Amino acid sequence: MDKVAEEVEKVKKEYQDTFDQTVDHIDAIQNYGKTSRISDQIEIDEAEKKDSLPRLNGLAQDGLNMLQSLQFNLDLLAPQLPSADDAEKAQSLAQSWKNQIQSLRLTLRNANLQAKANMKKSAQQERELLLGGGEESTARRRNLQTKAGMTSAAESITESLRRTRQLMVQEVERSASTIMTFEESSGVLKKAESEYKGHRVILITGFVIFSLAVLYVVSKRVGVLKLQRQVIAAVKAGMAGREVIAPPPIIGGRDGVNVVPVHQNMAPDLNVPLVQARHDEL
Repeated sequence: MDKVAEEVEKVKKEYQDTFDQTVDHIDAIQNYGKTSRISDQIEIDEAEKKDSLPRLNGLAQDGLNMLQSLQFNLDLLAPQLPSADDAEKAQSLAQSWKNQIQSLRLTLRNANLQAKANMKKSAQQERELLLGGGEESTARRRNLQTKAGMTSAAESITESLRRTRQLMVQEVERSASTIMTFEESSGVLKKAESEYKGHRVILITGFVIFSLAVLYVVSKRVGVLKLQRQVIAAVKAGMAGREVIAPPPIIGGRDGVNVVPVHQNMAPDLNVPLVQARHDEL
């Protein structure tokens, strides 16, 4: 079988299943709230809780939307069928589906109107039975009391759960606040540790620079002292090799005699005439 034909058969089967489910939901809406006896009403109370009117309407609307989607798919697949006869039949079926969907929408509208009428009638009967006497009225009142007690218990449980939820929310918020405080403290400690490490690096660097400067100054100072010592030693050595000079000569000696300065390390000159002899000749 062709793949398109297989897909068409699949769409047909799915449409039929969805159609049956949608019809059941519409029938349930039409019969919603319909009862002739209080005992029947008591028995269907729990069923109505599970299949409430809004829920039934939602299911019916979903079924109608699915049927419309399947009809659209069949309309698209029909021209792709291998034979013209099959294509024509598929298109005709798609048109009939379209008419069915429109009919179901109208039926759903009428079913909701009937459900409202049923609920109104049921409420009126319930008021009459509650005001009247008899076993059915007593059973209904007892049922209402039971429902009231169950509602009160449910409200109490709900309130307890709400308080529990509030406490849990508060605990979660407190835990989140504690975690945030821990994170902030950790951040402050990490920042302080980073600053401390930076200060240590600065101190160590400054100490190293200071030590190098001191060593440089000391080395320079030791070199200058050594040079000074060498210069002083050289000067002393030079002074030791120089000649010793006598005191300067005295001009105009005693008794008018000129005294010639004499160096200790030099021999006297014998060719110098005596001044005294000249004075005698005069």
